Amino acid sequence: MNEQINNPKFLPIREDMRNWKTLLFVIMLAIGCKKPYNPKVISSPNSYLVVEGVINTNDVTTIKLSRTVNLSSGVTTNPIQANLVIECDNGSNYGLNEVGNGVYQLAGVTLDNTRKFRLRITTSDNNKVYLSDYEQAKITPPIDSVGFIANGNKLQLYANTHDPNNNTHYYRFDYTETWKFHSLYYSTYLSNGTAIVARNSDQLIYYCFANSTSSTIILGSTAKLTQDLLFQAPLTAIESTSEKIELKYSILVHEYALTAAGYKFWESLKTNTEQLGSIFDAEPSQLIGNIHNIADASEPVIGYISTSTIQSKRIFITSEQLPQSWKPNYPYECNLDSFLYDRPKTHINEVAQTLIPGIEIPVSGIYTPAGLVPIGYTGSGAFCVDCTLRGSKQQPDFWK
Repeated sequence: MNEQINNPKFLPIREDMRNWKTLLFVIMLAIGCKKPYNPKVISSPNSYLVVEGVINTNDVTTIKLSRTVNLSSGVTTNPIQANLVIECDNGSNYGLNEVGNGVYQLAGVTLDNTRKFRLRITTSDNNKVYLSDYEQAKITPPIDSVGFIANGNKLQLYANTHDPNNNTHYYRFDYTETWKFHSLYYSTYLSNGTAIVARNSDQLIYYCFANSTSSTIILGSTAKLTQDLLFQAPLTAIESTSEKIELKYSILVHEYALTAAGYKFWESLKTNTEQLGSIFDAEPSQLIGNIHNIADASEPVIGYISTSTIQSKRIFITSEQLPQSWKPNYPYECNLDSFLYDRPKTHINEVAQTLIPGIEIPVSGIYTPAGLVPIGYTGSGAFCVDCTLRGSKQQPDFWK
């Protein structure tokens, strides 16, 4: 015993124990001293006008109006009603029609690309009037091509465009994706409430279509280049394991020509919304748009109304065009279970207990080696069998 006490090699063990006790005390102290952080901005009563859209001189103009919401509220969208009018610098006016949920459109009108236009907004709730600055209509050059590169474990999509007149220089893109997908299990049976019956062709729920829109700001500039040309401007990247590209995928790309001021606004918005979060990112900056309250110029209004033609191009990508090694991951964990009319030993009617009430969906019949009538069915959860929970069986008109 005395040898252990006097032997220095045992002292570090005791020292480590003391250090661990100290560290544990500090951790417990830190946990006990945590306080909720509820800055005033979370419950700020301010509600600012948000204006989204472009005055489209060659097709349908779509403008969306909403108001900002508090972070502490459970609301994510706050559409508003208003009267919207496009005004031309020659005195012509064009009223927009409300199509629902804060969305307004002007269709069937071609605007003069040699003129300037602005948007007048009169809100219904408080009769405030907002005006955008006059913007010279810009002619957007056609999209040369939309392509893709299978790079590593991602599918990179890009756009090529150029202006032979060297007049554009500032570009913005957005897109809509559509893809065909299927559920994990192919169900050939369903419950009619009292029994399990075979599905007819109209009741199949294996193949569906889904879509999404771009959620990031996509910009391109040739202002510092000798040619007004964008080559392989990145649009989006899709993981090789995504079910978007398992069967067939389509992307519709829209291109907008911007003024230098419009490009600066979108660039600032991109920085503020997508490039913040680390100590190396730029500090947030004030967004300066071109929409103003005519009675109170100090009121912030979020948005920038540009005027231009809009160019579009769609491509399709099939699984045969991609690496054969790419395999999709189904987005849900699924199990295929068996449900019998008469479970051995327990004699429970599992079909009546689980499948007929719709707790799980029948997939295929279970038969004895010599049987013609099923003794039960395999089944699984709805998200593993029913594709309509995540998409639509209706094939889009443009699909080919």
